[in-house]
Amino acid sequence: MRTAGVYPNHFTFSAVLPACAATSLLLHGQQMHCLISKHGYEGYVFVGSALVDMYAKCRDMCMAEKVFVGLPERNVVSWNSIIVGCLLNGLHVKALFLFKEVIREALFRPDQVSFSSVLSASANVGALEFGKQVHGVLVKQGLLTLSYVKNSLMDMYFKCGLFDEGALLFNSIGIEGRDVTAWNVMSMGCVYNENFEEACNYLWIMKRTGLSPDEASYSTALHASAHLAALDQGTLIHNQIIKSGFSKNTCIASSLITMYAKCGSLDDSCRVFEEIENLNVVCWTALIAACQQHGNGSHVIELFEKMLADGLKPKYITFVCVLSACGHTGRIEEGHAYFNSMEKMHGIIPGHEHYACMVDLLGRSGQLDEARKFIAQMPIKPNASVWGALLGACSNYGNLEMGIEVAGRLFELEPNNPGNYVLLSNIYAQKGKLEEANQVRRLMGVNRVRKEPGCSWIDVKNKTFLFTVHDKSHTRTDEIYEMLKKVELVKNKGYVPQKRFAINSAEEFKEESLWYHSEKIALAFGLLALPAGAPIRIKKNLRTCGDCHTVMKLVSEILKREIIVRDVNRFHHFRNGLCSCRDYW
Repeated sequence: MRTAGVYPNHFTFSAVLPACAATSLLLHGQQMHCLISKHGYEGYVFVGSALVDMYAKCRDMCMAEKVFVGLPERNVVSWNSIIVGCLLNGLHVKALFLFKEVIREALFRPDQVSFSSVLSASANVGALEFGKQVHGVLVKQGLLTLSYVKNSLMDMYFKCGLFDEGALLFNSIGIEGRDVTAWNVMSMGCVYNENFEEACNYLWIMKRTGLSPDEASYSTALHASAHLAALDQGTLIHNQIIKSGFSKNTCIASSLITMYAKCGSLDDSCRVFEEIENLNVVCWTALIAACQQHGNGSHVIELFEKMLADGLKPKYITFVCVLSACGHTGRIEEGHAYFNSMEKMHGIIPGHEHYACMVDLLGRSGQLDEARKFIAQMPIKPNASVWGALLGACSNYGNLEMGIEVAGRLFELEPNNPGNYVLLSNIYAQKGKLEEANQVRRLMGVNRVRKEPGCSWIDVKNKTFLFTVHDKSHTRTDEIYEMLKKVELVKNKGYVPQKRFAINSAEEFKEESLWYHSEKIALAFGLLALPAGAPIRIKKNLRTCGDCHTVMKLVSEILKREIIVRDVNRFHHFRNGLCSCRDYW
């Protein structure tokens, strides 16, 4: 156009700037800005608004604000551009402040974009009271009937923990008026409030109304299935994804990788990954995280190096997985090298998770003093995850002196976490100081810290069966306990009861009570109910105990069965008498 001698006008620039924003090419946007200045169109409100939008979407909020402040005239589009820009760049409080200024000064009448953006900002910072005030303004201005606004309001209430208020808004819409976004917000609201079964159900209810789920619908349902570790549910959703033609969508593919991994099927995660045509960093990170959760540390390092070779830039969470893998495979030097490369080569400032991984790496190798020094040299204040990694190492190596000091710090940081009390009590017990161990447990009672009751569950023929300690609620209880007696054959393989894990039993009953832990009962039921050769997948709400861990290893060897246990920390794959965690978890 310019080569033909035709000069651009303000309409031209208003059209070209959104293209620069859409491609996030800041250099092109800056060149346009120079041309706009040369042609004297900076004072035009629509050109200025487009400039603000372009700089915001290209992640240059300093220039976006500078252009906004310099506008001689502002309208609703200008204000929306700067508010949405703040939202996109994580400046949520700034977005609230700007909206407040608009309302207070009555600068213009906000539209649905203004309200939707400020409600999203309120949701992201948990500003419930501010969100309620915005709700009031919406009612006054009669905009609550707009689905765009109502969906944002629902999302705000869900993210701020008021599930009933969000659900009330959803139910007020009526089936005919609900679009896919409304159903997605409702499903995600269930996920935020840990109602994962309902989140899955909403996908099927939405389909029955005749609406076609989109990318967000499937990703949310897969996320919920992953939390439930419901492999059958996840597989059904995968079937629908294939039928709907979404199988090549990278966002859904990465959710599938995570779902299969959290359901204990790493092979399926790898299969999904291999079928992706255009791999991005999210897909790579999903599989790296999957392998790390399953204790396949060597494969994590291999995948990470391949990702770097493909020219992709790792994310914050990618390094958490890589450093954790180094710790689980004893790669101390490599772990240090990766940690040091984060800021120098990739521009990622290490956070608490990375420091915790480094402490864990040193602790696993028995370098407890080095780990303590590493914490002392941290540029940020260590949090509970960092001290927790060191306490775990103290427990594993029986370092009572350091364990007492570290536990003291953890009691201050998270006084209601029962795991810290249990670990310290176990260290005392290892050293034969049973009175001190009992004293720590009594301290839990004094501080009103309650340990969550342990339970394990297993899926058989699309049904979930839950077991607690000494459970006798199942209709096949007699058969289960008969199977437990057969499992006791592990004694012939050198099994020695670890009585320290029989916490709430008298000394003479400790050995017997170990056999009635929930994961052992679930194992016995799995051996009864599942076909010979099928993997036995058990889920546990707490950390699996050392005695159960030993029994699982021996049973996998004697009965030639693959046993997969997902506890609160990680997956344990038991095959041929070995565990993927290498007996450190």
